[in-house]
Amino acid sequence: MCGCRAAETVERRYPPGVSAAESSPSDELRRRVVETPVDARRIGEYLDALSHEQRVAAIRSLGRREQRALYTAVDGFRPVRLVDLVPPERAPQETVRHYGRNTLPAFTHFEKRFCRPAGADSAKPDVLWGFNFQRLQPLTGPGYFIARPAPDRPEIWVDYNRVPELQPETWPALRRNEVGLSRFVYGFMIDTLRGVSEHVTIGSAARKGRDMGSWFVLCREP
Repeated sequence: MCGCRAAETVERRYPPGVSAAESSPSDELRRRVVETPVDARRIGEYLDALSHEQRVAAIRSLGRREQRALYTAVDGFRPVRLVDLVPPERAPQETVRHYGRNTLPAFTHFEKRFCRPAGADSAKPDVLWGFNFQRLQPLTGPGYFIARPAPDRPEIWVDYNRVPELQPETWPALRRNEVGLSRFVYGFMIDTLRGVSEHVTIGSAARKGRDMGSWFVLCREP
């Protein structure tokens, strides 16, 4: 779906006794995430050293257990800002793709696509616009949202209760999240994003203020 062929094919496991240096980025990231204690700094540095294709493959190898552990481990570790999601050098309304994996039972690979509204300060925007790109989009809707800074922590809220005023020409038609099947997928939700590395964030979903026990990890394109 994302065009990153390696991200779809690296679910390899190495036999006992294989060193970390010989293992794949996916194996090594999973190993670091389940360490006790988890070292968020080492994880961030490791992800920064990978290529984009390796990062996507590695983060998409993380299952529920690893994503939950990573979300907890990076609490307060790396502040994340709107310019980390859409860098200042990107043009207004230019799409920035974040390749992700969630902890749902099926259709786990998806993307969040963001842009900076026209007229916003490229170095310090107030909000970003975005939607979800995934295989069930024709049924569930695009899942439009507004991304904004969390009010009391250096995190980002992905707020599905609000949708953009308009959308770039190449994006799907605007649709609110309280109607049709969208209501059960995106309705009344706010995701919280925490920083992991320069390109990687991890999120947790809440509906009507209640944690859903659902996580997702994202890797921004270069």
